Amino acid sequence: MAEAADNQPAPSPEQAAPALEPIVKKKKIDGDHAGAHGGAWKIALADMMTAMMAFFLLMWLLGATTEDQRKSIADYFKPTSHSLANMSKNAGVGGIMGGQSVLDPDGMPYAGQRTSLFERETPRSAAGTQSDAGDSPDEKNDMHSGELTEEERQKIAAETDKKNFDQLEQEVKAKLEANPQLDKIKDQVKFIREKEGLRIEVIDKADFSMFGVGTSKMQGRAETLIREVAKSVADMPNKVAVRGHTDSLAYDDGVRSNWSLSGDRAESTRRIMESAGLPEGRFAKIEGVADTAPYIPGNPADPRNRRISITILHRADAAR
Repeated sequence: MAEAADNQPAPSPEQAAPALEPIVKKKKIDGDHAGAHGGAWKIALADMMTAMMAFFLLMWLLGATTEDQRKSIADYFKPTSHSLANMSKNAGVGGIMGGQSVLDPDGMPYAGQRTSLFERETPRSAAGTQSDAGDSPDEKNDMHSGELTEEERQKIAAETDKKNFDQLEQEVKAKLEANPQLDKIKDQVKFIREKEGLRIEVIDKADFSMFGVGTSKMQGRAETLIREVAKSVADMPNKVAVRGHTDSLAYDDGVRSNWSLSGDRAESTRRIMESAGLPEGRFAKIEGVADTAPYIPGNPADPRNRRISITILHRADAAR
C-alpha cells in the first residue's frame, strides 16, 4: 500500500494551490462638472457688475445734479419736445450728445424754468430744516398748476405760511432758552400774528436798551438776538420788513430827530441780519416811524415803546 501511494504522480502547482479570483479595481467618476467649471459664470458675473455700476452711476447722477438739470436732461430725451435738428445743433458737435456732457447747462437745448410766482415749501422743523412728512408731491406742485384760481393759490400759501410761522416761533424761543446770554432778555421778545404776517418785537425796558442813547449802534446782547432771528428766517422764502420805533421823548441834536433815529436803527438792524446770512433781496421794507405807533398807547414815553419790529410777510401779500 505504501508503494502504491509512492507511485502516484505528484500534484501540479495549479492543483496544489487553490485558484485565486482576479483582482478588479473600480474607479468611481463623479458626474460631469464641465458646466460649473466652464466660462458661463464669468458672463453672468460681468452682467451683474455692469448692472451694479450703472445703478451706482445713476445714484451719483441724481445726487450731483439739481432739479432743473434733471428736468433739462429729461426734456432732452423727449423726441416730441424738440426736433432732431435743434438737438444736434444745441447739444454737441457732429450729432446728438456729441462733444458735451449731459451735465453741462450749455449742452441742454432748453433749460427748465420756474414760471410760477409762488414756490410751495414743506413745513420747517424746529431745527430749521424741512420736514419730510406733510405735503405730497402733488400738493407741492399745486402752486405751479395753471388750473388753480388766484384765491386757491393764496389759500395754499397762507396755510403753508402758518405752519412755517409756528415752527419759526418755536425755534426762536428754543434758542432763547438755550443761550444763557439771551435767556435774560427772552421776556423782551414778543411774537404777534397780524394781517401782514408774523411780527417779532424786540422791546426795550428800563434796564435793557438795544441801542445807546441817541445812537444807532446796537448793543451786544441785542445784536446776538437779532443774528439768531436772522439765521432762523434765512431758510424761509418770505420777504422781511424791518421797522424802527422810538418813545415820545423829544430828541433833536440838530442832525437827528426821532424820525431819522428810528430809521437809522432799522437800517442798522437790516445790516446785522444781512451779515448773519439773510440775503439783501429778502428785505421788502426798511422804515422808521418815530413814536407814531407806540407799544404802550397809554404812555407814549414808556421805554417799551422803543423797539425794533421784524415782520415775516405772507408770501401772497408780498407778491402783490
